[in-house]
This record gives sequence, structure tokens and C-alpha cells, in this order.
Amino acid sequence: MSFDLSSNYFEIFELPISFTIDLTLLVQRFRDLQQVVHPDRFASASDQERRISMQQSTRLNEAYQVLKDPLSRARYLLELNGIQWEDEKSTVSDTEFLMEQMELREVLSEVRGKRDPLMEVGRILDDVVSRIREMTDELELQFENSDEEHLNQAKEAVRKLQFLNKLKEEAESIEADLEDEL
Repeated sequence: MSFDLSSNYFEIFELPISFTIDLTLLVQRFRDLQQVVHPDRFASASDQERRISMQQSTRLNEAYQVLKDPLSRARYLLELNGIQWEDEKSTVSDTEFLMEQMELREVLSEVRGKRDPLMEVGRILDDVVSRIREMTDELELQFENSDEEHLNQAKEAVRKLQFLNKLKEEAESIEADLEDEL
């Protein structure tokens, strides 16, 4: 069980090209392929076989990391559909969403001054995780139909999801700091 290095990530794991994937199946196929192509299995092989094993192992790990994460998977699907990313120039056009993000960041920056900062950051995290779930559900709907309009809506949803993930990371960092202070 080996794969062609030119295969897309879904082909490597023999999965349909879709935003919705069976994560259990992904993990199982990753482990199966990893056992076959892992460089340790080729320690006494020829230089060419070791090189190919290393290339396949690297590609396999990269594919797995992308497909297991909804945000990375969505970006990859958009790229497969010809939509390229320019992160520096890419921004959300939904002003209401941007205002909500600014407000949440402001609340997060003031959390240390609250009576129970851990409870407050937990509330913020719950809210952000809920919004991430909603955005992921929206992405599922957008990717069901791959016409240009839906792909553009998916791209906007990915941008929003990037904001939410960053906010989640910031809140988790503050939560960890607060727990360390206890």
C-alpha cells in the first residue's frame, strides 16, 4: 500500500474530495500508510528507496495534518477548486462580524480585571467554540455545491473561521496564564 507523490491529499487516503470526511477512517488510513512508508522500515534499503520513503512519509504527514483540521481542509479544497490565498491581502468583508470580533477581543483584553477572570475567559471560549462550530457547519453547506458563488461564500467563511481560531488561541493562552497564576 503505497501512493503516488502527485496524488492530492484525498487520493492519498482514498477519500472522496469533500469537506465532510470520516475522521476515524482518516486516522486509520494514516496509520496503515505510515507503517508502510515510514523511513525506519527502509533503514537498510537502497539510497533511492530511502529517499522515496522519506518523500512519501513527509507527504503523508502533510496530507494528514491538512485533512484532519477543518480550517486547513477548507483552504485546501478551495485551492483544489482554483481559489488561491493571499493571507496578507485577505480580509473579511462582513463589517458586523468584524465589529463582533473587535468587541470580543476588547472583552478578552479586560478579563484579568474581572472578579472571576477564569470563569469569564471560559464563557468567552464557550462562545467562540460555538461560533467555530457554526462556521464549520456553514462550510459543510457551501462545499456541498462547488459552483462559483458557493465557493466564494466558503472562502468568506474560511476567513471568518481564521479570525475565530485566532481568538480561540488567544483566549486559551490567557486561560493558561490565569491557571498558572493560581
